[in-house]
Amino acid sequence: MYFIRRLFSWRISSPVLSGLCRSFLWMLLGAIVLSLFLWGSGLEEQDLTMYTYIVHGIAAACGGLTAGRRSSSRGWYHGGITGAFYGILILLIGFLALDSAPAGIDCLWILGAAGIAAFGGMFGVNLHKS
Repeated sequence: MYFIRRLFSWRISSPVLSGLCRSFLWMLLGAIVLSLFLWGSGLEEQDLTMYTYIVHGIAAACGGLTAGRRSSSRGWYHGGITGAFYGILILLIGFLALDSAPAGIDCLWILGAAGIAAFGGMFGVNLHKS
């Protein structure tokens, strides 16, 4: 039984990479919920802009929380790096998939994601198991 548990359990040791994975999992869950919300109601896609930002904020905060919990110190640093990478990857996906040109306001989005994730990292480092 121990062999099976060890074989199928893998853990990402890097705090930033584990935070990014957790961020994308929360973003996936939020996108599914928003899709069901859009399907079940009479809203248009343009009406979901605020909810999309809320989902991205929650995803960045959860990623920062995970990065802070996986690191032993400097949770704000690991969380901020996680949020910055999350913001850059989301903008890169938007650029490649939707052909949206990057603008100067996108830097504020990256800084916002980094700030929210750094805040999550501050809480996450205090949840670290000794």
